[in-house]
Amino acid sequence: MAGNNSFLVKMGQLDRRLVFVVIGIAVFLPLKFPIGLAVVTTPTTQDVFNAVDSIPEGSTVLVSFEYGPSTRPEIEPMAITLLRQLFNEKQKVVAMALWPDGQFMSTRVLERIADKEYGLKWGVDYVNLGYRPGQEAVIKGIAKDLRANYNSDVRNNPVEDLPIMDGIYTVKDFDFIFSLSAGYPGTVEWVLYAADPYGIPMSTGVTAIQVNEVIPYVKGGQIKGILAGMSGAAEYENLVKAGDATRFMDAQSVAHFLIVLFIILGNISYLVQRRKQTA
Repeated sequence: MAGNNSFLVKMGQLDRRLVFVVIGIAVFLPLKFPIGLAVVTTPTTQDVFNAVDSIPEGSTVLVSFEYGPSTRPEIEPMAITLLRQLFNEKQKVVAMALWPDGQFMSTRVLERIADKEYGLKWGVDYVNLGYRPGQEAVIKGIAKDLRANYNSDVRNNPVEDLPIMDGIYTVKDFDFIFSLSAGYPGTVEWVLYAADPYGIPMSTGVTAIQVNEVIPYVKGGQIKGILAGMSGAAEYENLVKAGDATRFMDAQSVAHFLIVLFIILGNISYLVQRRKQTA
């Protein structure tokens, strides 16, 4: 028993640098060598998949990027899987950004998926309109006149010369809206100023911390499902059979397990030492 107590005391006195190294290894190894932990699909993720899957072939979908580098690990896997599902179904994608960083995020994802992976044609199969300042005022603006707010794309091509924009004059002309959101302005603003007033079907992917803010709109039927954080991204890619989030979830799950284990051992060590001091 004394030997066990000695071990527990030592566990509570571990050098924090060793703990950081262990956690670092626990994150790195599953990323390099995925474990393939089981992914259970939640109803809200299934609803997103079903909503996107039900969009008629050849529709034009507006995808808005409202996230930056700090939330890229959560949101980008959703963006990648969404584009794959849309392009598999022969949908046309018009991207835009309400965040300055969103233009960079959208450019890197579209270049990887639309250009390199699918070999699609800019201005015909997809286009990136980029960022415009103004926050929710941009949504209100394109609800009245999209071309007054976006007269060119990120490559400086006039919008009126792009075949994909034929017949697209306001937000009401899109068949579906998808918001990839990490905060304000984002999903809520798209509901309030576009999807709900004009009856445009909409879905979203958000960071885990934003779920509580957005879920009332999902329950109210204004948003068709929700991808909730990295777990939602992993569930979604499991349905689409393509993506990067599953290995991220392996790393996150292993790291969380070790963190909880260290907390438990630390508390047990504390109790053992306290008992010795009062004995």
